[in-house]
Amino acid sequence: QVQLVESGGGLVQAGGSLRLSCTASGRTFSIYAMGWFRQAPGKEREFVAAIPWRGYSTYYADSVNGRFTISKDNAKNTVYLQMTSLKPTDTAVYSCAAAGGPRAVWYPSDGNEYAYWGQGTQVTVSS
Repeated sequence: QVQLVESGGGLVQAGGSLRLSCTASGRTFSIYAMGWFRQAPGKEREFVAAIPWRGYSTYYADSVNGRFTISKDNAKNTVYLQMTSLKPTDTAVYSCAAAGGPRAVWYPSDGNEYAYWGQGTQVTVSS
């Protein structure tokens, strides 16, 4: 099992920045990749960003590309989501997720790829 705990959410004005953190514990050696997803009220969960646990390629949703940056610190078992130029439409509960390995194929934006999920952290962007 892998446990994930997010932090860093909050209330910010449009144009502002926030950094989310997600720290993994447990069987971290089994993690293949980490992702961030978000869900706004009344909407389906959507992919935000992802990164392989042992690589450095990054993947982003079109809606956040150029504004958000995903990164990781393997020594701390932590993945980050730096969010800049925030918009009211970015308001959502943000959750991190871990995909287990090994695997031959990984679809970063598919939530079904991720077996472990954090509890989520609220991000609210005011206009």
